Amino acid sequence: MEKQKIKAVIEAILFTMGNSVEIDELAAALEAEPEKIREVIREMKEDYEKEDRGIRLLELENACQLCTKTEYYEYLIRIARQPKKYVLTDVLLETLSIVAYKQPVTRLEIEKIRGVKCDHAVNKLVEYGLIEEAGRLDAPGRPILFATTEDFLRTFGVSSATDLPRMSPEQMEDFKEEAEEEIEQRMKKA
Repeated sequence: MEKQKIKAVIEAILFTMGNSVEIDELAAALEAEPEKIREVIREMKEDYEKEDRGIRLLELENACQLCTKTEYYEYLIRIARQPKKYVLTDVLLETLSIVAYKQPVTRLEIEKIRGVKCDHAVNKLVEYGLIEEAGRLDAPGRPILFATTEDFLRTFGVSSATDLPRMSPEQMEDFKEEAEEEIEQRMKKA
């Protein structure tokens, strides 16, 4: 099949599905190698970025999706219902950060890092669709493992968890000093 036809088929599938579609599924539908599909998707992504188009191709780990370009969102919401906005409090952001950088992670591991219970925060993040159950740990009690979702990737504009920003050693040292000072102040008050 010629490349232009492959692009047209991928575009039709992504448009019709609405949600993300895995590369392997596209490859199976087109009877092509996944690497060939990835190459075509990269070209399509460049085409959408170059041209004055209202949509863009979003890559999400091993999947892709067509979506509206953010600069045209204001026009879209005049017709479509505005999506429900959720508020990410400091507690939710802190919990989400832990899950994003340590995934898959259990509630207990999150609580060890945060130093407080996290049931409410984890439940809210699951409700918002930013994290999900990713299996169970092979340990006594078989605790649930949590990981980020494709909605998380879309919301924060990253293709995969590996694209999340990393802290420099200087930032790590600053955070360590701040934490030690906070512990010291708490001990003085106690």
